[in-house]
Amino acid sequence: MCKAVTKAVITAAGLGTRHYPATNSVQKELFPLVDRDGITKPVIQIIAEEALAAGIEEICIVTRPAVVSQFQAHFQSLSPARRAALADKQWAVAQSQKLARMKAAITYVYQETPAGFGHAVYQARQFVGDEPFLLMLGDHVYVSNQQRNCARQLLEVFEKHQVTVSAVQRTPESKLHLFGTVAGRQIADAPPTYEALQLHEKPSVEYARCHLRTPGLADGEYLCFFGMHVFEPQIFDCLADLMRNQAQEQGEIQLTSAQELLRTRQRYLVCEIEGQRYDIGVPEGLVEAQMGLALAGVLRDRIVEQLAAANRR
Repeated sequence: MCKAVTKAVITAAGLGTRHYPATNSVQKELFPLVDRDGITKPVIQIIAEEALAAGIEEICIVTRPAVVSQFQAHFQSLSPARRAALADKQWAVAQSQKLARMKAAITYVYQETPAGFGHAVYQARQFVGDEPFLLMLGDHVYVSNQQRNCARQLLEVFEKHQVTVSAVQRTPESKLHLFGTVAGRQIADAPPTYEALQLHEKPSVEYARCHLRTPGLADGEYLCFFGMHVFEPQIFDCLADLMRNQAQEQGEIQLTSAQELLRTRQRYLVCEIEGQRYDIGVPEGLVEAQMGLALAGVLRDRIVEQLAAANRR
């Protein structure tokens, strides 16, 4: 029987220390960006819209109790007073209606203590149940290079193979300290899909050269996580084992450790995504994300029109 993915988990529980002091008042996943359609939205809405457009029906946001009210305040329709003030702006009314629909699809769960990314994912276990699910990072913006968005590309690989699959991107070894890295054996071309042979969190260049080379990639190039996964529910058993055994790295439960454990227990694939991921958890990533969205959307056309008009003057 073909399993469909209808649930997504988005992690948004980090403290955002690299964006201090802005995160004193605003959770980083709520930082505003001008999206490809020219509408200013918080990052979390852009990510949630990607999931829903890919076919997801229910979304779980993992966050901290202290900031959940910030998310709830955003995902709601206009108040009567606000609606009256925006009555002549049909695009705003349409956005309000969209937010009301998104509110109905969103569930919140809490990470009470900052015990790591893997620990945050584990908090969604009851929401997920016994189904496969899409995992996205609340501080990553995904921009596709094709008509299908990045989440849809990944879901189609899962639908074909019916096993856990993580999105990856070819990455130079100079950036390995930023990403989990995978060694793989290619099994398909469209999209490039690999059997995962080993996973390692933020390896050194020396370790990667010895253990994480993937045949067919250029020298100094590796498969690194894109920040998007479709997991079978057994990932929660792996996380539970790590927590039970207090298998921590730098005091935290790491998702990559659970992924490697899952890989030893069942088939695990990774596939290359046609697109970019921007980590808005760091200042330069926030700037890059805005540039990437602008170049991919209506802002690009507006800028070209303005430049053309200026040249005519």
